[in-house]
Amino acid sequence: MDDVTEQPATGARTAEPLTQYVQRVSRRVRAFDARRPLVWDLHLTGFWVTAALIDYYGGGWLTVTRAPDSPRWLVLTLSLGLSVPLLWRRTHPRTVLLALTPFALVNAWTGILLQAVMLHLLVVFHIALRRPARTLWWAAALLTSTATVTAVRHPQGGPDQAIVPTLMTFAVATAIGITVRTRRDHTETLEDRARRLEIERDQQARLAAAAERARIAREMHDIIGHNLSVITGLADGGKYAAAKSPERATQALHAIATTSRQALGELRRLLDVLREEDHPDETSGLPLAPQPGLTDLDQLVSGVRAAGLPVDLTVTGTPALSPGRQLTVYRVLQESLTNTLKHAGPGTTAHIELSYEARGAVTATVTDTGRGGPAPGPDGRGLPGMRERTALYGGTLEAGPHPAGGWRVHLSLPEEPPQ
Repeated sequence: MDDVTEQPATGARTAEPLTQYVQRVSRRVRAFDARRPLVWDLHLTGFWVTAALIDYYGGGWLTVTRAPDSPRWLVLTLSLGLSVPLLWRRTHPRTVLLALTPFALVNAWTGILLQAVMLHLLVVFHIALRRPARTLWWAAALLTSTATVTAVRHPQGGPDQAIVPTLMTFAVATAIGITVRTRRDHTETLEDRARRLEIERDQQARLAAAAERARIAREMHDIIGHNLSVITGLADGGKYAAAKSPERATQALHAIATTSRQALGELRRLLDVLREEDHPDETSGLPLAPQPGLTDLDQLVSGVRAAGLPVDLTVTGTPALSPGRQLTVYRVLQESLTNTLKHAGPGTTAHIELSYEARGAVTATVTDTGRGGPAPGPDGRGLPGMRERTALYGGTLEAGPHPAGGWRVHLSLPEEPPQ
């Protein structure tokens, strides 16, 4: 709107119907004014011009003037000169004040004393609302000069009756403009903060979605990569044993079926967890199996051995790890054995050394006697996934060729911080 732009208050309480109606109307008027500001300026200026002309033609100015014999053309000129420039009060308030000052000085000098001179206060309001505070000093000087001319030329009642009321009304108009400006700036600050919070919320949501996608990709890689490697090894062994030892081929097929069911179960569990996160009310009753932990290591090693990779397991200490740490250790060992199955070559053996220490600290080392070779490229998910899991608990992961030949993966998780 024009003079007072006030945002509707929002809160937990529901506003009264009349208040809501007024807020809706004011929002519509402000929106219309923002689209077509000239329409509002023309209406308000036309109102004051009409009031000035009514004062002139109706003879109302004669009740306060000290020069009733003044030429009518001069009175009409002053009436229009003190009201028409208001059309530009919002865009150029300082220029409008300068344009009004000569008419105000003539009005004071001649003693016509038109009431339209009070429209200076509307311009002062806009200066306080839209311009720097230092502009108010020379605005006050212009209004004081006009009042001083009136007090000097027409000293009836003393100078105090001309100057003091002018300064008081100037102070009131300035205070209203500063108050509205402060409220507008505060509202804009709150709106900007709300926009920033919305942007930050969206960014956090995108980051959370990216982290969730990375977690899903990591879990899918660990599950599918390991079980497919085991199934491939079993299938190759069963193919060679089919002709000479049908019983061994049958055992291989049975192991393939068991491994496939295990992989499907883990995938189904992962998908069920994701579905529960998206629709908690729909799947709250689904029986979900826990994530694999240290108690599943024997089954993991047995599956790798069945796929044709001899594995030795040495365990020291008593495990006292949280479920998250257990899953990290399990997945690192699983990925290490999977890489050995895929890349180490025939005749390879693997050895796992697992050492549990106090307060959740653990070290795990996986070595094999394979061909070794360069580290996986940046596009692979295995080694980066292991490092991401390890970093969640402040641990370290080393992977590279073993000095004695083959490949070595070393995991170290520090003690858990006290809760």
